[in-house]
Amino acid sequence: MSGTETAIANTARGEATLRVGGVPLVLRPSFQALVAAEQELGPLFALVERAADGRLALGEMVGLFWHCLAECPEGMTRDRLGEAVAAAGLAQATPVLRVLLGQILSGR
Repeated sequence: MSGTETAIANTARGEATLRVGGVPLVLRPSFQALVAAEQELGPLFALVERAADGRLALGEMVGLFWHCLAECPEGMTRDRLGEAVAAAGLAQATPVLRVLLGQILSGR
C-alpha cells in the first residue's frame, strides 16, 4: 500500500479496520486467515469462549489480528503490531476483535 492509498474495510465481507500508528490496516477474516490462526492459537470456538469470559490473552488477540491482515504494510512485523495494539489500548482493539469474533461465529 502506498502512502496515498487509504485502507477501507468492507464490512459486507466481515472486515474491520485497526489503526496502527495512524495507519489504517484492514483485517479480513478469510478462510485461509482463520485456518492459520487456528493452527497457531487452537480451536476458534475455544478462542471465542476465552474472549467471552475475558480470558483472551493480548498475544492471542495480536495473533488473530496478524493472521487476518489483508495486506501487511512495508516494515510491519508481528512484534510492531503487538506493540502498537498495546500502546493504543484495549479500548481501540476491542471493537475490531468483536467484529472478527462475530465473523467466526456467524460466517458471511
